[in-house]
Amino acid sequence: MQPVTRERSIRYLPSETAWDGWSDFLQKTIVDNGSKVICDVGGGANPQLPLEFVEANGIDYTVLDISQSELDKAPAQYHKICADVAAKDFAFGEAKFDLIFSKMVAEHVKSARNFHTNIRNMLKPGGLSVHFFPTLYTLPFTVNRLIPESLSSAILNVVAPRNRYQFDKFPAYYDWCRGPTKRQINRLEGLGYEVVDYVGFYGHASYYRRIPPVRVLHNMKTAFLLRNPMPTFTSFAYLILRKV
Repeated sequence: MQPVTRERSIRYLPSETAWDGWSDFLQKTIVDNGSKVICDVGGGANPQLPLEFVEANGIDYTVLDISQSELDKAPAQYHKICADVAAKDFAFGEAKFDLIFSKMVAEHVKSARNFHTNIRNMLKPGGLSVHFFPTLYTLPFTVNRLIPESLSSAILNVVAPRNRYQFDKFPAYYDWCRGPTKRQINRLEGLGYEVVDYVGFYGHASYYRRIPPVRVLHNMKTAFLLRNPMPTFTSFAYLILRKV
């Protein structure tokens, strides 16, 4: 498995590119690194890699999730493991994965330290850990962190309705869910990772599409942050870590 680069990349983009570009970003990272043994942490009902991509690239693909009921919703062709990767006593055995990734999972773990440490222990030397997650301290996620789960769930049904069977909502804690601040990078490197790529995204206009005046102000703020990046105020992030 060949590494992507030895130079740290930190960049900032509009949030629309985060959602639209995630699949291509993930698949390109996998192909560029020749990763063959891969784990999708929190894939649950919705594994991120299509079976066609897995088969075409000769990938040994495992979907790991804390919920057996969520795993049961995924197609039977996927290899599935039910386990809590953020548990303090998590023990997977011998490190075997070239690459481990998660999408919209990191915000739901109570201990980011356990989460990232356990993932590192599952990786082969030089293996990659790739994550897509929302970040504090953008307003919607800060509010979601502070208010009761029942209220935040009701608000989500109004601002961003979705199929709650296939895409359910779970409590969010946002532990270590931050943009590329120095403190965040130091915490991750302190666990034995190298930060390869950290992409901060600004904006979440879709949350305000039903409130035009707020949407206009939000778009102005997003444009300002893209011109004058402040890592504390990102909305989402992509993160690539390498085990060292």
